[in-house]
This record gives sequence, C-alpha cells and structure tokens, in this order.
Amino acid sequence: MAHITFFEKPGCGGNAKQKALLRAARHTLDARDLLSWPWTAESLLPFLAPLPVADWFNRAAPRIKSGEIVPETLDAEAALALLLAEPLLIRRPLMALGEQRMVGFDAERVHAWVGLGPNAPVSRAPLEGCAAAAGHCATTPS
Repeated sequence: MAHITFFEKPGCGGNAKQKALLRAARHTLDARDLLSWPWTAESLLPFLAPLPVADWFNRAAPRIKSGEIVPETLDAEAALALLLAEPLLIRRPLMALGEQRMVGFDAERVHAWVGLGPNAPVSRAPLEGCAAAAGHCATTPS
C-alpha cells in the first residue's frame, strides 16, 4: 500500500472514480485541490517535464475544447505560463509518491506504478476526462 498525494479538481466525477480505484487497492490518499494549490514552475515541472508539452493539458478545459488554446503549438515556456495562470488547464490528476510523479490516470501505468489490485480495469483507455454530462466538471471552477 502506498500513500499518494492526489491533486484533483474537487467535485470532479472522473477524479472521484480514480480515487475510488486507488482506495479499493488499499492505498491512502492525501487529496488536494489542484485549482487552488500555490503552484510554481518548480513545483509543477517535476510532474510535467517527462511528457510532451501537448500532454500537459486537460483536453476537456473550455479554452482547449473551443480551440482558443492549441497545446500542440506551444513551447514549454509558454505552456507552463498558461498552466500556472489557469490551473483548470492542467491535465489531472497529478499524483505524487515520494519523489515519483504521474500525470493523468492511465490504469495500466498506475497499476505498474503502485498497483490497482485484482479489480484493476482492463481497458487500455485512460480513466481521465470529465465524467459529467456535457463536460460540466471542466467548466465549473470548483
């Protein structure tokens, strides 16, 4: 069993399902509000840096869905500035275990990282994104 720091958007149905899977595997969680956390470049980059810049973003965020922001056109510096200014744009969840960091919730990767037990989903699809109708959880700030 692991104790995971889990940065989420409070009230997000997708994050609730992810936390339930981790708890069912007997992990403990320190759930934190991703939107109000005092992020700095130094605290956010350890989560993001291993990934391509476009993978740093929450694809359900209204400004991305509308095409106002196109992550594929941004360099790391511009992307980081946007994420720090508007945390709703950050792909979630962010998870930390000691010095290890993970972005998003791909069940296979999470299972390899901390284990999801015998009830782990067999789907290869990421268990992220908005679980609410019409993407409601991405558009409401709390």
